[in-house]
Amino acid sequence: MPWNDNANPGPWGSPSGGDDKRDQPRRPSGGGPRRPGGPDFNAGFEDISRRVRDLLGGGGAGGGPPNRRVIAIGAGVVVALWAASGFYVVQPNERAVVLTFGAYSRTEASGLRYHLPTPIERVEKVQVTSLKRTDVGGSGSEGSAEGQMLTGDEQIIDIDFSVIWRVADAPRYLFATREPDAAVKAVAESAIREVVGRTQLQPIISTGRGEVQQQTRDLMQRTLDSWGAGISVVEVQIRAANPPAEVLAAFRDVQSAAQDAESAINEANTYRNRVINEAKGDAARITQAAQAYREQAVREAAGEAARFDQIYTEYRRAPGVTRDRLYIETMQRILQSSNKVIVDSQGASAPIILPPDVFRPRTQPAAPQPRVEAEAAAPAQGRAAQ
Repeated sequence: MPWNDNANPGPWGSPSGGDDKRDQPRRPSGGGPRRPGGPDFNAGFEDISRRVRDLLGGGGAGGGPPNRRVIAIGAGVVVALWAASGFYVVQPNERAVVLTFGAYSRTEASGLRYHLPTPIERVEKVQVTSLKRTDVGGSGSEGSAEGQMLTGDEQIIDIDFSVIWRVADAPRYLFATREPDAAVKAVAESAIREVVGRTQLQPIISTGRGEVQQQTRDLMQRTLDSWGAGISVVEVQIRAANPPAEVLAAFRDVQSAAQDAESAINEANTYRNRVINEAKGDAARITQAAQAYREQAVREAAGEAARFDQIYTEYRRAPGVTRDRLYIETMQRILQSSNKVIVDSQGASAPIILPPDVFRPRTQPAAPQPRVEAEAAAPAQGRAAQ
């Protein structure tokens, strides 16, 4: 058969004879006849090896060392990628703190920036414009004494408040404290306890809450500045300020009684002011009426005096006539309010019988009261009726 011929290779690419010819070099790919119906694995492997050697610049079938130019190009690409990794972007609300071998180097503002690649330099970004919130207290959690403290009048109060703050100095914020949030919370608790400790209970739960918030904020800022924490306290907000839950019902009863007492005092003050105003009005009206009466009496007296002077002058001129005229005027004033019966005593021949009502005194109409005096008497009558 053909593969028994020593001049032809066997089905596996080696002579089929009994001699061991494994030391002979193999044929290049495609050099010998392939086995019918099966792939030539040796030929495929040789083809792949040749292409790899060609890619690396190796010559011949022996697989020589790769080309140095290719290695240099590859190393340059790696170095370029490593150097390009130092580009970074800082957002408008951020500040970038650059560290050189772990030590602070500089602070970069927003924009496209560059730092030496890792591990030479690295960047820590800090948000400096956004507001942060730290809650302190636990009025809503059972068994929490975080917000309980003593007031200036030795009363227990449970305060639930929040601290609004932001980063003012990025490097100090990163390096001054290990946990900035915990530091802010600790400073807030200490500050508000000091402020509440010198303030009475009533202002804290009513009108003095704003002053407590401002004093706490100022004290916190001074403490953080002394630490160099790089933190700015924007605001302190007291959300709730109440006595502990164990005495809340009794405290509300006391508050209700105080409000009732204040309401009664306000009502009494209102009544007092109303009565005083009415009395002042009555006094003013009476004073005006008295002044009007005085002026009227003075004018009447002056008129009577002037009339008397005129009569006296006429009397000196004609005493008899003046005396008769005065007599007639006087009798006229007397008789005009009396019942009169005229009897002719000379012509009467029989007894005259007069009716009984002749001697009954006439009812005189009430004299009109002066208008000013009537107005002054009206309020007094109204109060007497009440």
